[in-house]
Amino acid sequence: MTADAVVNAANSRLLGCFRPRHPCIDNALHNAAGPRLRDDCHTIVTAQGTREPTGTAKITRGYHLPARYVLHTVGPVVQGEPHAYDAQALASSYRACLDLAAQVEDIRTLAFCAISTGVFGYPKEEAAPVALRAVGDWIAARPDRFDRVVFAVFEDADEQAYRHALDEGTRP
Repeated sequence: MTADAVVNAANSRLLGCFRPRHPCIDNALHNAAGPRLRDDCHTIVTAQGTREPTGTAKITRGYHLPARYVLHTVGPVVQGEPHAYDAQALASSYRACLDLAAQVEDIRTLAFCAISTGVFGYPKEEAAPVALRAVGDWIAARPDRFDRVVFAVFEDADEQAYRHALDEGTRP
């Protein structure tokens, strides 16, 4: 898929996944973009002097990706059932990406992954409505900012979670 910017569900180091061949979006994006993406992320983390907090976003170039930019966000780590503060942190991750992308004039299309639903443990069925609501509310307040915002899914279970949330009335 081609988009001006893609979202990476990053870890707090922003340096990519440290598990070789792990099938996560962080690994896939870093591998496809090439080593300069990791260099950019290292520069960011070094300059800020701390790991990336949950619910914020940073931007880098996309290098070898079919996207000019990568928005890196760290979603909440959930063990068991998510709490209200997990949903707030997850929504913050989505909003932070939109806020940051909106500052870059040539980002007109944006592709989101399912933030926190992999190894970070957020149940897909609970994460999808949070994501749809956060993005839908942001777009409703700024309807002309982006030409297209999509949710790119990795597994059938991700797609089913979004479809179920939409069937239940969660507006995008």
